[in-house]
Parts: sequence; C-alpha cells; structure tokens
Amino acid sequence: MEFPVATKTQHDQWMVESQVFRRYKLFEDVPRNAQSLMLELQRDNHVQYLTRGLRGLPASFVVLDANRPWLCYWILHSLALLGESVDDELEHSTIDFLSRCQDPNGGYGGGPGQLPHLATTYAAVNSLITLGGHKALSSINRSELYTFLRRMKHPSGGFRMHDAGEIDVRACYTAISVASVLNILDHELVHNVGSYILSCQTYEGGISGEPGSEAHGGYTFCGLATMILINEVNRLDLPRLIDWLVFRQGKECGFQGRTNKLVDGCYSFWQISDQGGVFALLQRIPSVSKEQIVLPDMGKCCTLDSSHASTTSSMSEVGKSSEGTSSQVDGTGDFRQEGLNIPFPVNFNDIGYDFINKSVEMKPLFHAIALQQYLLLCTQAENGGLIDKPGKSRDFYHTCYCLSGLSVCQHISSDADSPVLPRAVLGPYSNLLEPIHPLFNVVLDQYHEAREFFTRH
Repeated sequence: MEFPVATKTQHDQWMVESQVFRRYKLFEDVPRNAQSLMLELQRDNHVQYLTRGLRGLPASFVVLDANRPWLCYWILHSLALLGESVDDELEHSTIDFLSRCQDPNGGYGGGPGQLPHLATTYAAVNSLITLGGHKALSSINRSELYTFLRRMKHPSGGFRMHDAGEIDVRACYTAISVASVLNILDHELVHNVGSYILSCQTYEGGISGEPGSEAHGGYTFCGLATMILINEVNRLDLPRLIDWLVFRQGKECGFQGRTNKLVDGCYSFWQISDQGGVFALLQRIPSVSKEQIVLPDMGKCCTLDSSHASTTSSMSEVGKSSEGTSSQVDGTGDFRQEGLNIPFPVNFNDIGYDFINKSVEMKPLFHAIALQQYLLLCTQAENGGLIDKPGKSRDFYHTCYCLSGLSVCQHISSDADSPVLPRAVLGPYSNLLEPIHPLFNVVLDQYHEAREFFTRH
C-alpha cells in the first residue's frame, strides 16, 4: 500500500513535538530537587537581558527603526512583571525619547519625526503608564491624541492604523484601549466599532484581522477586549468563540495562534492572552455562566507530575449564549441589553476598572499548570530572555508576551485583593509575577495609578 507523503507542516509539527517532549522527558527523569531548579524562573538573567536592551541595541536592530516605542514597551513591561524598575536616568531618557515620538497633531510615531500610527501610539502610552509618575503621564497630549483617534475613525466603524492606512481589528483595539485608559473614550469613538468587529468573527468562532480572513489568536484578543471595553461583548457568538479558543492549546501544552499551526510562546498571552488574556477576559463576562461552559480535557497534553496537575473534565458541549442580548443605543446614548433590560454604563471609561474588580468564580478554560510548564521548560533562554519555542532565538517581543502569559496563568483564578495560592504557581513561589490588567496588558498597580491620574486631570 502506498502512503501519502507527509507535508512540510506535518514535519515541522513533529519536529517541535520531538523537541518539547524531549525536554519533558528530561524533566521527568531527574530527581525532584533538580526538577525544582529546572522550573525556576531565571529572573536575574532576564532582568540583565532586558536592562541592557533598554540602554542600547546593536546595529542589527535597525530593521525595527519604526518600532522603537514597541521595544520600550516590551522591555519596560517585562521588567515591571518581574517587579523591577529602571533607574532615574534611564526613566527620564525614555520619557524624553517617547516625547520626541509624539506628533504635534496627536499620536506617536515609530521614532522622532515618523508618521503617527495607532500601534506605536498604544506602545508609547503603555510604556509611559508602566513608567508611571507625573512626568511620564503628563507628557501625553490627550487632547491632540483624541483628535488623532477621531481622524483615524472610518465610516465602517473600524479605525485606520495611520493616515491612508489599513483598517483592521488591531486598529480598533489599539484606538479603544488607548482612549479607555486615558479616560477619553466616548460615543463618537465607539460608534459602530462593534458591528465592524462582529463582521470579523469567522465560522470557526475566532476573530480575524478583517472580514473574510482566517481566525487568529492575536486578533481574537484584540476583538474580544475591544467588545468588552465598548460594552458589546454579548453581540459575539461566545460559545463558538470559546470552542475555538479551548482547542488552541496543543499536546505540547503551549498555544497555537491559528488552526493547524505550530505552538508559540507569545500566544500564552494572546490565547490565554492572545489566549492567556482572552481566557482571562472570558472569566469575567457576566453572561457566560459556569453551567454554560464545560472544561476541555487537557490531561493528556503533556507529562505532569500528579502533584502539579490540576483536575479538568472533558468537553462534551458548549452551552448556548442567552438569546436576545444584542446591544442597542437609545436616543440618550444609554446602552441597554435587549431582553435583559440592563442599562450599560454611559461612561465607557469606567468599564476597564469595573471589569478588573469583578470576582472570578470559574476555573480557567485551559490547563494553567501545563502552560506554565511549557513556558518555564521550553521558552527560557539560558542567558536571559524568552523565546517562541525550542530552537528559536530570544527576543524582547516573546519575552514580554511569554511573561505576560505566565502572569495570567498564576493570577487567573485569584481575586484582585486575594493572595495567589502556592498551588497556582508551578515551581518555587518566587516564580510569582506581578498581576496585569488583561484588557490593557499593563501591570495592575501602574493601571490604577494611571486611572487615578487621568480621572483627576
């Protein structure tokens, strides 16, 4: 009998599985005290790698010239997750650099004098919020930034990334996220955004970058977070969305960004934040009850010692969302849910704050301990920084989102005011990272400081 030839995708998948399971086998075979060392988050190495990158980068980084605010954000946010801050000199020079990236007509470009862009605006604002303090927060010209956001608004309901640029879900998220955290989100910015994002939900249940494209973990996070911030999340087909998300965690224990793609460490945030964050968001949506969601069986996804493994049940079905819950706006701009007659807040800027203060009653919809195992054993570079998967090189992007995902894993089942229990943290308790706000991906303390500052000013 003649068998079909394996595709390149299959070969790549087998290679990744082989590399990952080799590490898991090594972990299984060593004594318990050695296992503890293997599961340790190498904080000092990561801090050294990050701090060195913020002070200066080699010539090879010239290809990222238009992404310098992103480099600031990835590094600063990673340091904040690790509980570290930069010295005064580095803080002041970073604020000065980002101020020079700010366009006189609003928004931030990829570097001084460059075209303002929604993505680098999001990165610059999050960087300044992460630095915190009056100098950093007051350097943001909110009035002109609002004008820039209005200029990027498209009649379709979406946003352009820059003047004459592309319209996509990423632009919607960066615009709405920035406006919300800066306390300038209003009905003009929100108008018809939900309809645009709804047009991007695919037959699989995930959300694509634009109508007609493939569902993707990053765009799913962007779409879902935006819909929460504008109070229209129940317009999405949440059962199908959940169904797509839970099956993105593979047997390697990490997450893939799209169906039939390789696992990637950054999706630890996007899927529990490109799906790390997404699952954290789903925990707090009031219309999705425990009874409507049955957890997937992730027990066979990896080799975990029974003392670390959490209990999950098999997924036989995903319940249907409440009927008649589409959002509408009445003549006064008061949002109400049809059928439930629940008034939505008129002040959109309170939604992010209210969201993070809701209690969490559900177990995670993914295997949090298994994902921590993947991140700690398979994405830590020996000399600092984190990576996509075994065999890849370290970079600041993956360092940021692997650590963000690890934080969500550790904190997802805890209320904001409750301590994280040791059983929620794989490896030594010193692995515990700072909690983040999953809608904005900034450390929670920095978010609260920014909210208080922008509410007063």
